[in-house]
Amino acid sequence: MITIISATNRPNSNTLKIARIYNQLMEIQGLTSKILTLESLPVDIAFGDLYGNRSEEFQKLLNEFIIPAQKFVVISPEYNGSFPGILKIFLDALPPELNRGKKVSLIGVSSGRGGNMRGMDHLTGIFNYLGLHVHHNKLAISNVLSLLDEQGNVTDERTIHFFNKHILDLIRW
Repeated sequence: MITIISATNRPNSNTLKIARIYNQLMEIQGLTSKILTLESLPVDIAFGDLYGNRSEEFQKLLNEFIIPAQKFVVISPEYNGSFPGILKIFLDALPPELNRGKKVSLIGVSSGRGGNMRGMDHLTGIFNYLGLHVHHNKLAISNVLSLLDEQGNVTDERTIHFFNKHILDLIRW
């Protein structure tokens, strides 16, 4: 199974919209995947689950999305030139031994022109430190606001092409 992580807790985020589109394209390719949105994290994660005091709610997330996953696709928006703090808190709350040796692919999302490249570089360092293998094809989605229609769909054929290429790379990896 592949877990797609929408790496923000912002309600109705463009990142989650991109995650849903990516998930649909993965299903078309015959892959089994689930979306974990960080909106679903326990409210007190920073003061409870972070230091090993597992809440039942957090353990359910681990059991459904983290433990059974062989691969992850982390879709991260750009926040202050990097990635969201909630993602760092989430990563800090995960027992490192759960994911050592697993594979992770990165997609950056930004309303600007950088596609969160710097944030993906930061995440690469963290994931390498944690013993995960990071795929070389990091997909940068720039100007996301111009790519989404009013229903939250991507209509830009070039972007869909790059999503599909990214998915095919993930399948072969």
